[in-house]
Amino acid sequence: MTEQEKCMAGEYYNCHDKIFLGYKANARKLLSAYNSLHYDLKTEKREILEKLFGSVGDNVSVGAPFICDYGCNIYVGNKVSINMNCTFVDCNKIIIGNNVLVASNVQIYTATHPVELNERLTPNWSEESGEYFCRTYALPVHIGDGCWIGGGAIILPGVQIGNGCVIGAGSVVIQDVPANSVAVGNPCRVIKTINGEV
Repeated sequence: MTEQEKCMAGEYYNCHDKIFLGYKANARKLLSAYNSLHYDLKTEKREILEKLFGSVGDNVSVGAPFICDYGCNIYVGNKVSINMNCTFVDCNKIIIGNNVLVASNVQIYTATHPVELNERLTPNWSEESGEYFCRTYALPVHIGDGCWIGGGAIILPGVQIGNGCVIGAGSVVIQDVPANSVAVGNPCRVIKTINGEV
């Protein structure tokens, strides 16, 4: 398997492989241009998002500043608002459905490391190896249609948030959230079901 195939499969991968460094360089260039644009330059912003993201639907707004890692692993549906100061670490896929609100300062992470130190450290690491000194893997994040992610929420690797959910401000989402739920807190937990027959 290539390093990219390992990454997308959720296996340990070398995050310093040249393909990822290329993604990062491209994303930094596009983000620099995007974040310097005036608020009203919607056509220019759209052009950059189409180059940056894996796909972007209609009626999408991304507030500046915006930060992401690769960009190419972000897939955004129609009628999506991503407010300012959001950070998407998209080493694996971040998929956002239709009719989604993402408030300011939301962080979405796909990359992670083993918890146990002896597993986290790369065996026989050396500077000459070109590898990162810690093992890294990445798991996709999916946000369903009709969700509202509150300000400052943090979504961790591998999480799936079902359609119609509201995630409270400041929540840390460590596990899947079933559809049509209000979930809040650290760790985030479901406090009620919403949307009735919708």
